[in-house]
Amino acid sequence: MILWSIFGVIILLVLIVKVYQKLTVGICRTSAHMVGKVVIVTGGNSGLGLETCKDLASRGAKVILACRSARRGNEAKEEIIKFTGNPDVHVRELDLASLRSVKDFCAQIYKTEKRVDVLINNAGAGGLGNGKTADGLHIGMQVNYFAPFLLTCLLVPLMKTSAPSRIINVSSMIHKYGELDFENLNMEKYWSDYIVYANSKLFLNLMTLELSSRLKGTGVTVNALHPGVAATNIFRNIPSNIIRNIVEKCIGFTFQTPWEAAQTSIYLAVSPEVEGVTGKYFSDCREKQPSNCSLNAELAKRLWLESEKLVKFSLPDQ
Repeated sequence: MILWSIFGVIILLVLIVKVYQKLTVGICRTSAHMVGKVVIVTGGNSGLGLETCKDLASRGAKVILACRSARRGNEAKEEIIKFTGNPDVHVRELDLASLRSVKDFCAQIYKTEKRVDVLINNAGAGGLGNGKTADGLHIGMQVNYFAPFLLTCLLVPLMKTSAPSRIINVSSMIHKYGELDFENLNMEKYWSDYIVYANSKLFLNLMTLELSSRLKGTGVTVNALHPGVAATNIFRNIPSNIIRNIVEKCIGFTFQTPWEAAQTSIYLAVSPEVEGVTGKYFSDCREKQPSNCSLNAELAKRLWLESEKLVKFSLPDQ
């Protein structure tokens, strides 16, 4: 009897959460077109990135999927073209675990594109372990933060000549549990998969804040967002198939669909309501308050300078 009561309470709580998220989820309702615009979406071949690419392509944008796997990227490309009828969809290989790949990707963009109107740093991963890349950076921190940092720095000059343009960083509410330890930016003193993910999202928020200051008056805006909780392939690195399937099924039922979770990225990319808005944090297509640390301009500047050293790149002061 007691077990059935506990089970009933759990079911009731799940249903309450489900109803609440359905009532509060933000939907991008603007009909703004993107004809003539060039958009880059990292990790655009699956999950939130794929849904974002579908929407922007349906608005007429030229969409560039920046993907580690050319095969999966091309499969997504065909799906997007079939879904939208827009053939202007392209795949470019980008491995965030390699800073050389980031540099090669950007060099190719400068050769093929005259403009970049929107950059969405969407790709991210959890559970990557405690290894280091060939660049000497922690694998999780590089994929989720240092490589997007370098990618953004390299594309800023082109985005300035394309202004008004928008940079969008997909963060997470998990950033509130991050720890900014300048003696452990590369996770060499202590680490866990959870703290790596939380720190990388906190660092993206601080990058957003500092970059918004550096780009003031250029016509380039930069904002961060929490997309919501959805069952995407971010859970692909859970080693147990059984546990991974359980997690994905539970999240898929209780929380948002990938389409719903992509809405804030789409909103920041297309909505006239946020034209000129920069350095902010959004969730459910609304501006929200991030952690206090995310709002600390001094820490943001210091982190930026340290990040430049770690990726061996310096963006001139604007």
